[in-house]
Amino acid sequence: MRTLLACLLMSVAVPAGAQSVMVLHPVRAGDALGADALSFAEITIPDGFDDPRDLIGLEARVNLYPGRPVRQREVGMPTVIQRNAVVPLIFRRGGLVITLEGRALQRAGDGEPVRVMNLSSRSTVTGIATASGAVIVQ
Repeated sequence: MRTLLACLLMSVAVPAGAQSVMVLHPVRAGDALGADALSFAEITIPDGFDDPRDLIGLEARVNLYPGRPVRQREVGMPTVIQRNAVVPLIFRRGGLVITLEGRALQRAGDGEPVRVMNLSSRSTVTGIATASGAVIVQ
């Protein structure tokens, strides 16, 4: 109920001037952002967010602190692949599909690029993370 009320208030109370979105309390890296954690900063930055609705549901990639505008590089899609996790590595060429095991070298959200080490050849490839936790390499 509180989150719904905060969403409704934020959708109505968008400021007329140019301001950036900040968090109201410290948010740890890996935590999801909700409407009740967001407010407006009195400063504007070029790589910041001007609408809190753009941040709801995203995950903090770094620790976020009150009073500082949130930058685009500091948030991302919720993590579906953790760093060092063993993930299915799927290669598709035409009708051929090869599935191997790989080790994620970084964390990634659905649709984001991720570097993975092929455990068979020890080579590093870049693919796209999927919601199921697999990595598709073209």
